[in-house]
Order: sequence, then C-alpha cells, then structure tokens
Amino acid sequence: MGRVSQAQAEENRRRVVETASRLFRERGTQVSVADVMAAAGLTHGAFYKQFASKEALVDEVTAHAFAELARRHGAEREGGEGRRAAQQSLIDDYLSVEHRDAPADGCPVAGLATDIARDGGGREARRVYTEGVAEFADFLAGPDQDGIARLCTLFGALVLSRATKGFPLSEEILAAAHAALAETD
Repeated sequence: MGRVSQAQAEENRRRVVETASRLFRERGTQVSVADVMAAAGLTHGAFYKQFASKEALVDEVTAHAFAELARRHGAEREGGEGRRAAQQSLIDDYLSVEHRDAPADGCPVAGLATDIARDGGGREARRVYTEGVAEFADFLAGPDQDGIARLCTLFGALVLSRATKGFPLSEEILAAAHAALAETD
C-alpha cells in the first residue's frame, strides 16, 4: 500500500477532527477511537499516524468546536445595536427545538461539559473549554447584563430541554428561558 501524501494526511486529520467533534458533542468522549475512525471512513490504524492518543484528539476536538462556535458568531461580534441583534439571534437559535434536537451540530458548551468535568480530555481540553466558555459569556454580556448568568440560562435550558425531549416540559423550558432572557434586554 502506498504512502499518503501530506495533503491527503492533512485532509484525513481534518475529517477525523470534524467527525469526532460531532460524535463527542452527540454521544460524549467515551466514543471509541474505532467508532470515530469508522465514521470518518478511515482505518483504526490510521488514527495513530495522526494523533499521539485519544486525549490528544479530545484536546484538538475541543479547540475545533470552540473555533467553529467563534466563526459561526464571529461576524456578529460587533458593538452597539449590531451586537444586541447578534446576541438576540444567537439566543433565538440556541433556545430552538432545532438546536435541542441536533446536539452533534450544537454548542460545545453543552455538548462537552459533562465529559470535560469528568476530565474527559485532560488539562489542555479543560483549558480550551474554559477559555471558550469565557469568550462566549463575554459575547453575551451587555451594559446591564451578566454574560455568565445569560450563558448559564442558555446552557441549563438546553440541557434540561434535551433531557425532557418528547414531553411538553421540554418546549416549556425553552420558552421560559427565552422569556427570561428577553426580560434582561
């Protein structure tokens, strides 16, 4: 079997990180390396050509997920009324049934919290996660609004809504959090 070109190796690594990012947010970091590689369409052995360990993958995935979040909302990080509109748009999207039902594509704050709390990736993943949470909270802050409290409301509502999915309470949680955040504007 021939060697993989450097460009192909980079593409493979990108595919593994993107695949693992979705799987980890959806199912947690306990997803096996074999499952990640199969979902990426690569062999299990190819993993060790790209990553020193699963912990290294979790570290990179955590950074990737928060970079993706920042890119998604990066254009909206302007000041003044543009920022308020961007915050409201983010809140509307975050507290939607679509976001609740798509954890693989969802926010890394909610998707990775439990695993990071259990040391799912190690010290580097925890550092990156902490910085990502702080940046997200900073984005949500306003002149009279505590960004950490707003983020906690978003996070808590999303997690509780996912846990109660299939029952009317799930949508009630999303609506109540949305109303509470609208009152702070």
